Amino acid sequence: MKCVTSSLPYRFIPRFTPSSSCFVGVKINKHNYPSLLSPLKSQTRIASSNQSASTAADVNPQLNVFQLIQAHQEKAARLPPVDEIRTLLNYSLRGVLSTFSLKYEGYPSGSMVDFACDADGSPILAVSSLAVHTKDLLASPQCSLLVSKDPEDRTDLVIVVHGDALPVAETEKEAIRSAYLARHPEAFWVDFGDFQFLRIEPKVVRYVSGVATALLGSGEFCKEEFRTAKVDPIYQFSKPITSHMNKDHADETKLIVQHFTSVPVEFADMLDIDSLGFNVKAGCQDNIFKLRIPFTRHATDRKDVKTLIVEMLQAARSQAQAHSPAA
Repeated sequence: MKCVTSSLPYRFIPRFTPSSSCFVGVKINKHNYPSLLSPLKSQTRIASSNQSASTAADVNPQLNVFQLIQAHQEKAARLPPVDEIRTLLNYSLRGVLSTFSLKYEGYPSGSMVDFACDADGSPILAVSSLAVHTKDLLASPQCSLLVSKDPEDRTDLVIVVHGDALPVAETEKEAIRSAYLARHPEAFWVDFGDFQFLRIEPKVVRYVSGVATALLGSGEFCKEEFRTAKVDPIYQFSKPITSHMNKDHADETKLIVQHFTSVPVEFADMLDIDSLGFNVKAGCQDNIFKLRIPFTRHATDRKDVKTLIVEMLQAARSQAQAHSPAA
């Protein structure tokens, strides 16, 4: 199979709706929303538009914020798509398994399943012989596994692994069992007699993001490309770092986001973090959206992440003080 790599962007861009307290995604082109694709004014002018009554942005401040978000998201550094996909799969716990139904011939069947990944990134299932999807897979191993980064946000990253679910060799069972229990430590039932491990051998890994937005991105990777992808070493610290920042340093995170995006966010909650930056869920003008905040350089370890955040906060505070009335 020929390897196909896509470098299309996958970033979240909202459409603001003045009549609502939320937003909806929209695919934008020059015909249905030309003003959103026109060249942006300088960041300085945009940032100070609330002090000027002569620009079009002042007439529609929500459009101004949209432009700021779009300009930032287009340039924001992030992991290569294949590495981000490999990382997300590695740390995900659950997905939707689609099989060929044995009972209803010719029709697909869907199941919500827990999984873990082995050292090569292949999803591992612990299945009971009583489960319908187990019977389906033993009759026809072709399947797909859909994993969503945020099930409540259809514009976020969605991954589909197409492959064959095959029994794990006896010589590998102990290593596979350890890998599965590392992700699902409560799964004592994997040792029951009616359970076995199946490995989904990827044939093609597809992704899509930015659905119904101006920055729709999609692509696919063959088995060889997926195998050579790297799991980001910093992502594993997402939960402790984001929990600490959201609990104890929410104002500092907001200040960093304001400084590095020029978007006047009213709050910003950290979602996850990797070697190149972090993602936040932010609010502005009664709208909620996600933003990518790149680090000023590559983070090497957890301690370095703290150093980078402190440096970014210092830069944000310096600018805020320079523009304060007292200054």
